[in-house]
Amino acid sequence: MLSKSAQMNREPDLDKNFWNERYRSNQTGWDLGQVSPPIKDYIDQLTDKNLRILIPGCGNSYEAEYLLEKGFTNITIIDIAPELVKGLRSKFQSSKNIKIILGDFFTHRAEYDLILEQTFFCALDPKLRKNYADAMKGLLVEGGKIAGVLFNKEFETQGPPFGGTDTEYLTLFGDAFNFKIFEPCYNSFSKRADSELFVILEKK
Repeated sequence: MLSKSAQMNREPDLDKNFWNERYRSNQTGWDLGQVSPPIKDYIDQLTDKNLRILIPGCGNSYEAEYLLEKGFTNITIIDIAPELVKGLRSKFQSSKNIKIILGDFFTHRAEYDLILEQTFFCALDPKLRKNYADAMKGLLVEGGKIAGVLFNKEFETQGPPFGGTDTEYLTLFGDAFNFKIFEPCYNSFSKRADSELFVILEKK
């Protein structure tokens, strides 16, 4: 049996039960209640409304809602938490332009032009980061892009969220992606100011 101190320092099991309980108990401190400002500005610059877009670990999907408002026609969102996905299916039931998947991102198979990253990477056990990079590469068509925000800081308390550094990301994504934009985010949500990088990574 683990000691009390060992139990306190033990990493949580970040499975569907963990995330389902977080949504059920409304323990969603990562939820901005709105579209992430840098992603909103990025979406505003996109002109091809038929892009095949994936949002993994989609949460309450403000970004997907905004994409629909802007006329995008081919959106897929995926999350592992049944309680959340049930609510999303109700929320988007009248739209034919969005596909909602209850499932594991790492077993998902499809092809996309664009994947939006918003608090999914930082929610994963850091041991899965190489798997994340490989999965992203597999899901994107040649020239497809990952766009979004990544933390550029380490957190004092045990995650999630888990932090990261620009040096780590350069190593993690460098073999499979070209770094089109990789810079401090100037328009972060106020509570995340000076802690994020905005990235556009293009599949080689």
